[in-house]
Amino acid sequence: MTRKATIVGGGVIGGGWAARFLLNGWDVAVFDPDPEAERKIGEVVANARRSLPALYDKALPQEGKLTFHDTLEAAVEGADWIQESIPERLDIKHKVLGSLTELAPAKAVIGSSTSGFKPSELTAKGARAIVAHPFNPVYLLPLIELVGDAEETERAAEILRGIGMFPLKVRKEIDAHIADRFLEAVWREALWLVKDGIATTEEIDEAIRMGFGLRWAQMGLFETYRVAGGEAGMKHFMAQFGPCLQWPWTKLMDVPEFTDELVDLIASQSDAQSGHMSIRELERLRDDNLVGMMRALKKSGSGAGGVIKAHEAALTPPDNDGLPVTGDRQIPQSWTDYNGHMNEAYYLEAAAAASDRFMEIIGADADYIASGRSYFTVENHIRYLDELMAGERLIIRTQVLNGAGKKMHLFHFLYGAEGKLAATVETFLLHVDLTTRASSLPGPEVAAKLEAYAEKHRYLPAPDGMGRFVGQR
Repeated sequence: MTRKATIVGGGVIGGGWAARFLLNGWDVAVFDPDPEAERKIGEVVANARRSLPALYDKALPQEGKLTFHDTLEAAVEGADWIQESIPERLDIKHKVLGSLTELAPAKAVIGSSTSGFKPSELTAKGARAIVAHPFNPVYLLPLIELVGDAEETERAAEILRGIGMFPLKVRKEIDAHIADRFLEAVWREALWLVKDGIATTEEIDEAIRMGFGLRWAQMGLFETYRVAGGEAGMKHFMAQFGPCLQWPWTKLMDVPEFTDELVDLIASQSDAQSGHMSIRELERLRDDNLVGMMRALKKSGSGAGGVIKAHEAALTPPDNDGLPVTGDRQIPQSWTDYNGHMNEAYYLEAAAAASDRFMEIIGADADYIASGRSYFTVENHIRYLDELMAGERLIIRTQVLNGAGKKMHLFHFLYGAEGKLAATVETFLLHVDLTTRASSLPGPEVAAKLEAYAEKHRYLPAPDGMGRFVGQR
């Protein structure tokens, strides 16, 4: 049964929440009196459709239904999750969260996107709510800070893991939770550096993205410094650099006065730095960069990549009646070339992934490989029949041409939009003993499953090199 999320407040964060739930198969109801809410959320969802599926090598669930409502009562009906993302004013939050507590189903988690208020402040007027603080863009970044009742935050964490997020339960409530306290410290220091003429907005951003920002993306703060300590580890690092904490370097406990002159200075520098691009162009640049970094991290399972890897493993595999589906995914931007088409090398990469998936289907999976046996590719023949574009859905079906003895002879059909046949890849593999590195017979269970597929496919028309069927064998 499809679950339902209600989003109250359709700004940048609310739109991101809507997209995250929607693209993970939830129905989403939105309440926002802003007459532009539908357009704004539609643009955020469009960005999410372009980028979120590109993180995965499997298809996400079928997209849910997005609806907009004129009343809170209609929006929350039947909801399993309700997310408040209205402006950071406690009086308004009290009013909205109070109404939600009255109208919400008892089963619904009520989360607030607040970046600063504590749950005790949100519930001071009797509302039922927890802090569920995300990071922009919500549809891509996995971190979600949960603060509040332990039982309710655990229930929330389970739901959020199911939509590919990383719930971090804050042990004790505190203003601004955990992550924003770091961001505030860096922000304060950056304001001083601009005000005192030490650096421009662009130079500060370069210092982050060319250096420690990359380290933090995959190791965080303490692990980064542990490595900096060399073989002696964290204790050596602390002994070496700890004394500098007493030096009068920072103004973190002091804030520059927010004068019109400071605001104008920062705004003008920011315009010079990024004013040549629209907000939508900047969002897409950000999303493409995040997808590229997180896909790289997914390979090792580090940081955010580990969250994606775990979520992908939990996605429902496709139905394998008939020719088994061995690939169902969105083509990422990183697979395209200067023409905007999928680069020829990635046709083969997609087919190789399809071979790996078929191996899993017949039992030659990671555990089988760990036992010292696998299939090695000996030969490939590929035909390019049509173009594939970034964002296009790629579906691969595989026919077994031969599964006798040590041999596995596969024929992959790569389909693009509207079922067009974009390529075929014929692959011949041999079973190998990983200890001797010599060909060998597969295990009996794998052999039986492979032979069963070969028999099932034996009476299908045989494909030629163009993917056309030329009669039975």
